[in-house]
Amino acid sequence: MIRVLVADDEPMVRTGVRAILATTDDIEVTAEAGDGHEAVELVRRHRPDVAVLDIRMPRLDGIAAAEALARAAPDTRTVVLTTFGEDDYILKALGAGATGFLLKAGPPEELITGVRAVAEGAAYFSPKVAARVVAHLSASGAGRAAGRRADARERVAALTAREREVLAHLAAGLSNGRIARRLHLAEATVKAHVSSVLARLGVDNRAAAAVVAHEAGIVPAVPSVPGVPGVPAPPGPS
Repeated sequence: MIRVLVADDEPMVRTGVRAILATTDDIEVTAEAGDGHEAVELVRRHRPDVAVLDIRMPRLDGIAAAEALARAAPDTRTVVLTTFGEDDYILKALGAGATGFLLKAGPPEELITGVRAVAEGAAYFSPKVAARVVAHLSASGAGRAAGRRADARERVAALTAREREVLAHLAAGLSNGRIARRLHLAEATVKAHVSSVLARLGVDNRAAAAVVAHEAGIVPAVPSVPGVPGVPAPPGPS
């Protein structure tokens, strides 16, 4: 059972998220919070597997809450709910250690997929969020964007062939277990490769590694989302 905390200052949103997750047999909402400060306190108390955080909340916003949770409860994975108008917040949340990024306006099944993926240790981007992140980075100046792409390609080129393969699957949102099954490796071996990839790319988490992979032009070994070129589809059952 995946235990989840939901934090949003709008009771109706919390009710909606709870109702969506309640349609599954493997996810249970164990606590709700109306702001980031309460979310941190409840995570400390209940130790859920996943915390679903709104970005804009009183007292402590979702980004600050994600940073606090990374320190206080590193075993709790963080999913951030965002809207299309919050590109800068997405990048800040990435730096704060969040490993899941979902759109409030997205389909309900995407919330379920994202929570499951993050609980399994994967980094999960809503495909449209991933596209927005890369587009936002590219739009900040042609020279800087080209420099980032060149830097990303150089960092990825320093990886071994197997590490690049693992990175491509990681960027697709696959957990270590799913990567292991696709590549016919032991999960412990994949975990070691992921640790090496993060260290050699100079990033702190899987979500940041996924951004590097997208900027480097690595094409994940999964089907693309129709209508969103170059963005991987959410991971399906393997």
